Parts: sequence; C-alpha cells; structure tokens
Amino acid sequence: MAHAISRRQFLKLSAGGMSAVAAAEVAGLGFDVAPSQAATPKKQVKQGKEVPSVCPYCAVGCGQIVTVADGKIIDIQGNADSPLNEGTLCPKGAATFQLAVNPHRWTKVKYRAPNATEWTDMSLDEAMDRIAQKFKETRDANFIEKTKIGEEEKTVNHVLAIASLGGATIDDEWNYIHQKLMRATGVVSIENQARI
Repeated sequence: MAHAISRRQFLKLSAGGMSAVAAAEVAGLGFDVAPSQAATPKKQVKQGKEVPSVCPYCAVGCGQIVTVADGKIIDIQGNADSPLNEGTLCPKGAATFQLAVNPHRWTKVKYRAPNATEWTDMSLDEAMDRIAQKFKETRDANFIEKTKIGEEEKTVNHVLAIASLGGATIDDEWNYIHQKLMRATGVVSIENQARI
C-alpha cells in the first residue's frame, strides 16, 4: 500500500537528504571549516572608532556601540558584550541613530517668553541661570518651615511646589547627587523614571 506524502513533507525530506549527503561528503574528505572561519577577519561595513554607550530610553540600560568617524556618529548598534541585552535592541533602541542624527532635532536651547508666539535661541549658560533663578524663587515663595499636626507644631522644612523626575539612564552616582540636592533644598516629590 503506497503512503501519500504532502508537497511540504516531500520538500522537507529532499532538503534534509541533500544536506545529509553534502555534510557526509565534506566530512568524508576530512575538510574542517572551523580554522578557515576563524581566520577570516570580520570587517565592519562602517569604519570608525567604536565607543560603548547606553541606550537613552528605558530603565533597562541596554549597551550600545556608537561608531564615530570624523567627529560624527555614523552608526549605533547593540553591544554584544553587554550582559543586559547581549547585542540586541528593542525597536526604540535600534532607532537611536535617528534620534542622534536628525536634521529636525533642536541643538540649541529654545525659549518662549510669556505671551510670546515665537521661540528664540538662548545660550546654555543663560538657560541654566534662568532655571536656577526660577527654582530659587519657587522654593522661597512656597517653603514650609513648620506645620501643625494635631495640636503640635512640627518642623518639616520642605517645599511641595517643586517635583523632581530623574532619568533611568543616569548612573548611580549622578542619581545619588541629584537626590541629595533635591532633599537638601526641601523637595519632597522625588521620583525616578526607572521606577515608573
């Protein structure tokens, strides 16, 4: 009694049979491809200095390799030496090159005055001074030194009008210093994107 096989099964059997024959031929000749594969240098398509980095998006902190040539980023890819992602990147991480090298990306501080309709360029020093000034003004106007809890007045020394949100890709040392600064100024609402 003949056994009917499907087209798919026939193709699988044929491919498997041809592979087995080819492998047997190579093994029968005593040819070992491992040394020739090891001797073949892996050439990068894009040549430049490779700089290890961290993906700027989520809290995972996947390793990336940024390839730089002539002071410009020419490629960003996953870092195979990273124990977190082992060279793989999610779709957002894989598109990091488009974030860094984009003609539509603003590279200067932009400022829009109250009631203005246009954005103007501002130097980084001027912007940092303005942020510090606004931070101090807000803290001074809203600082609570003491509050009444029940019948007792307690010292609290805090400000509820300012909040801080840290970034997930900031290293431990910077997050520590950032948190210490916020707590020293009395900020209570401190959060980090890595926890959200």
